[in-house]
Amino acid sequence: MVRMIATARIIMPKAMVRLSAGRVRMSFEEQAMCFMAGANSIFAGDKLLTTPNPEVNEDEQLFQTLNLKPRKAFKNGEAPLEVKQIPMAQEV
Repeated sequence: MVRMIATARIIMPKAMVRLSAGRVRMSFEEQAMCFMAGANSIFAGDKLLTTPNPEVNEDEQLFQTLNLKPRKAFKNGEAPLEVKQIPMAQEV
């Protein structure tokens, strides 16, 4: 999966590369590697059409640990915003 995401990012640098069905079977580390490889979006919610999704608190923990800031959903043709990494605080 990580190689596929990295390839998609190289071939289509402006595309939304979204993690979707099957995330409940992926470990935290696997999901983190997918974001490092170029994934920049997830489907969130209770479940997809027929597949369960991770709980909201699990996604929040993933984003916090990876230092990612979720964007608001877009509607009515508004341009999507990319997930950007938040700079780490400087240790004193």
